[in-house]
Amino acid sequence: MNAVEVHDHARKLYTSQGSKALAEAAQMVRRYEKTGDERSAQDWRRIELALRQLHGPHVS
Repeated sequence: MNAVEVHDHARKLYTSQGSKALAEAAQMVRRYEKTGDERSAQDWRRIELALRQLHGPHVS
């Protein structure tokens, strides 16, 4: 998955899932790691990172 696809997927996931998007991405990473699909797991790690960038810093 190229960078544009990663950011597009992250944006769509955030739009549809809101604050749950990051948890969904982390769950997908674990699912693909468990099945041994390292390529898909890596894609989801990149999507997770893009979601963190979209969300911005956590301020208390």
